[in-house]
Amino acid sequence: MTNSSNSDGPLNLDDPGQPALKSLSWAEQALVLAATLIASVTAVCWSWRNNAFLLYGDAEAHIHIARRIFDSHRPGLTQLGSVWLPLPHLLLVPFIAVDSWWRSGFGPAIPSAACYVLACLGLYRLARKWLSPASASLALLLFAANPNLLYLQTTAMTEPLFLCELIWAILLLVEWYANLSTDGLREGRLLWAIIAVLVAGVYTRYDGWILAFLAWLAMAVCMWHRGRLTQRSFVLASIVLLLAPVGWMVYNAVVFGDWLDFIRGPYSAKAIELRTSSSSVDPHPGWHNPWVSFEYFLRAAEMDAAAVGWGWLLFVVALLGTAWAWFRSAAALPGRLNGPAGSRHAAIGWTLLLWLPLPFYAYSVSYGSVPIFLPVFKPFSWYNTRYGMELLPAFALFLGFAVEGLLAQVRRLAPKYAPVAVVIMAALLAANAAEVVKERPLTYVEGQKNTESRLYYNTVLAETLTKLHKLDPTGVVLMDTSTFPSLVPHSGLTYRQTLNESDKEFYQAALAAPAAHAHIVLAFAGDEIDKAVKSHPGHLSVYERFHSPFKGWDQPDATVYVSDTFQGSPLQTPSTGATDR
Repeated sequence: MTNSSNSDGPLNLDDPGQPALKSLSWAEQALVLAATLIASVTAVCWSWRNNAFLLYGDAEAHIHIARRIFDSHRPGLTQLGSVWLPLPHLLLVPFIAVDSWWRSGFGPAIPSAACYVLACLGLYRLARKWLSPASASLALLLFAANPNLLYLQTTAMTEPLFLCELIWAILLLVEWYANLSTDGLREGRLLWAIIAVLVAGVYTRYDGWILAFLAWLAMAVCMWHRGRLTQRSFVLASIVLLLAPVGWMVYNAVVFGDWLDFIRGPYSAKAIELRTSSSSVDPHPGWHNPWVSFEYFLRAAEMDAAAVGWGWLLFVVALLGTAWAWFRSAAALPGRLNGPAGSRHAAIGWTLLLWLPLPFYAYSVSYGSVPIFLPVFKPFSWYNTRYGMELLPAFALFLGFAVEGLLAQVRRLAPKYAPVAVVIMAALLAANAAEVVKERPLTYVEGQKNTESRLYYNTVLAETLTKLHKLDPTGVVLMDTSTFPSLVPHSGLTYRQTLNESDKEFYQAALAAPAAHAHIVLAFAGDEIDKAVKSHPGHLSVYERFHSPFKGWDQPDATVYVSDTFQGSPLQTPSTGATDR
C-alpha cells in the first residue's frame, strides 16, 4: 500500500518514485517569512525616502477609486468603476482611511507588502514539494530579491496581489490533487481554499479569469476520471466560481447600463487605446500580430527578471528546468500509475500554469488593446513594462528545478563540491539583482517617466488649489479628478469638498450652473467642465491659466476660476432644474 503521509512530500528527482525530504517545518517557513519581511520593509523605507509610492499614474488612480468608496457625495460600491476589478481597491480602503497614509501614498504599501511576503512563502512551499532546501532557496532568491518586485510591492499596483494569488492557487491545487484519493476532509478544505483564491484572482485582474477557467477545467477532468464530477461539494464550488465573473457583469449592467462596459465602455482599454494611439491603422507594436506581441512580452519578462543580456539565459534555464522536472518525474510512471510517482508527475503538471501569462499576454497585446513599450524595441519607450513580472514565478520555480538537476550531477560526480556549487549560484543571483539595481529597475524607470509627464500639473495646480483652499477652507471645487487624481490629496482637500465626475447628479447639476454650485472651478481645455464654463460663464472670473510644457492627450491647457461666492456658502443640494444665473 502507498503511504499517504508521503504523498505530498518533496520528490527525489534522482528516484522520482520516492519521497526525498521531510515535510516543510514551521521553523523553515518562519525563516522565509522573516527574511522576506526584512526585504519588504527595507524596500518600503527606500520608497518612502525617495518619494516613490506614487510614481505611477495607475497607483494614484487605484488609491483615488478606493478613497471614493467612503469619501464622496455618493459613497458606496458604485464608486468602484467599471473597468478595473474591485478587490485591489477594497483591500486598500482600511489603509487609506488614515488621512496621512492616503495623502502620502504609504497606506497601499501595507497590503501590497503583505502580498509580497505571502507570495514568497507560497513559492518556497511550492518549490519544496520537489526540491531540496538549497534549490528552493535559490528559486526564492531570484523571486524575492527581484528589484522590480521589491519596488512594486511598495505601491498600489496590482501585480504583487495577483502574483500572490497565482502562486497560492497552484500550491493549493498541488496539495488538493495529492489528497484527492487519500484524505476526504482535507480535500474538501483545500477545494474551498482553491475556490477562494481563484475568486480573488477573478476580482483582481482579467488574467485571473483565464487562470480560474483552466484550473477549474483541470480539476473537473480529475474528478471525472474518478467518477466524482457531480459530487455535491465540487458542483457547489463550481457554481461559486462561476458567479464571480457573472457578478462583475451584473454589476456593470446595473451601475453602467452595459454588462460589458468594462470591455467597450468609455474607460475600457479599447477606448484608451483609441484616445492615446498616434495611428488608427497600427496603434502599437504587436497590434494584431501575436508573434510580435509574444516577443515584446517575453522581452519585458526577461528585462524585469534579469540584467541586460542575462534575460535570455534565464528563460532558457527555466525552460530546461521545466523539461527536466517533467521528464524525470515521468520516468517513474511505468508500473506505478497509482502510486506516489504517478501522483507527483501529475502534480508537476499543475505548475505549468505558471507559464500562463506568456500566451495570455501574447493574445492581449495583439487583440486586447494593452500595448507594451520597451526601451530596446520600437517605439523605444516605457509602458506596461510591469506586465512581464507575471512570468517571474515561472522563472524562479523552474530555475530551482534546473539547479536541482545540476546539483544532482555534482553530487554524483564530485559530492564535496556541491556546497561550492550552491554558493556560486547564489552569488550569481545576487550579482544579477545588484546589476538590475545598477541599471535601474525597469518598472521603477517607467514610474519615473510616468510621473515626469504629470509633474507640471501635479505641482502647479496642487499649489494653486492649496492656496485657494487655505483662503476658503469650506469652498467646493468643481473638477475632473480622473486625469490627475493626486491633486485632491496634495491640495489638502477631500473628495467631499469637490464636485467631480463620480458624483453623477451633483456633477451634472454643477455643469449646468458652475458658479451656483462651486466656489472654485478647474477646467482643462475641451473637457466637460471647460464646455460648461464657456456655456455658463456668469459669476466666474479667471484666477490663473496654465500651459503644460509637455505634449500629449492628457496635457491640455488648464484654467482655474473662482466664483462670486468664493469664501461663501456651503454645497447646495443639486436640482434637476438648475439654470445659469
